[in-house]
Amino acid sequence: MRRLLLAALLTAPLVPACISSAAAQTAPRWSLAIHGGAGVIERDKLTPEQDKAIRAALARALEAGSAILAKGGAALDAVEAAIKVLEDDPHFNAGRGAVLTWDGHNELDAAIMDGRTRAAGAVAGVTATRHPVSLARAVMEKSDHVFLSGAGADAFSRVQKLEQAGPEWFATPERRRQLETLKANKLSAIDVDRKYGTVGAVARDASGHLAAATSTGGITGKRWGRIGDAPVIGAGTYADDRACAVSATGAGEYFIREGVAHEICARIRFAREAPQVAADRVMDEVKALGGDGGVIVNSPDGTIAWSYNTPGMYRGRISAGGKPVVAIYRDEP
Repeated sequence: MRRLLLAALLTAPLVPACISSAAAQTAPRWSLAIHGGAGVIERDKLTPEQDKAIRAALARALEAGSAILAKGGAALDAVEAAIKVLEDDPHFNAGRGAVLTWDGHNELDAAIMDGRTRAAGAVAGVTATRHPVSLARAVMEKSDHVFLSGAGADAFSRVQKLEQAGPEWFATPERRRQLETLKANKLSAIDVDRKYGTVGAVARDASGHLAAATSTGGITGKRWGRIGDAPVIGAGTYADDRACAVSATGAGEYFIREGVAHEICARIRFAREAPQVAADRVMDEVKALGGDGGVIVNSPDGTIAWSYNTPGMYRGRISAGGKPVVAIYRDEP
């Protein structure tokens, strides 16, 4: 009897029981959600110019990803395209504009995962690849490995002929100022940045497949090769067609301990929780541990959820037939 029950559970429909059959029939053909970090993001913390520029960048990322999905393209291609836009924008802590380590250079992390096959690729501590998310995808598709780091990952990037960039591309004057402020005033990374800077994307394509990707520069003043949750499969990034796709941003040490991304998917798959319920409950557990941040979630029926326990989160979403939505502050819809 136990074996029969286990078999029934593992072969149950992909759509959680909390989603009605009628809802499944009217689900969007494709959907995409993105984030650009969470933290102390309040209206008085951004100038009107910064607010406008950040919204424009989020909109460009949604446009890049949705253009692929609208043509029947793969979720994997869509999340990579969206992330690359954000990696090139200095308003976000990923790629160009990534924060600096204690020694004043950039160490970049990224991950990507295909929900169809659960293939994944990740890199940490890379220094010269213009788009770390593309390097993570190369690890997934062109190596026998899941996770590469440091000099080895940089060498693999060159072998794969990915576009390289020098320190002058990644490091910006604002990030140098933040590092100097942190050192001079003996601050923590969150005190100087006021947010956890990571970019992420989760997509469901017209074929019903899911994908997730995340990219980050880590935290200002990080030392000793510190790695957060973003490139850790199951913590900051996860995708499984049977459950959901997740990208996280926040206090990485807590997200790793909670296994946030996989935990959300497990709740959806086995407990049949709705995406919003699963995301909220896991973020409550992160908060109970002492951590904060946020997540974006996409599900097999295209339902999007986001959850965060900080004052704000850079975020956006779009579905087939709908208009893009971009938001920053908690009081926005």
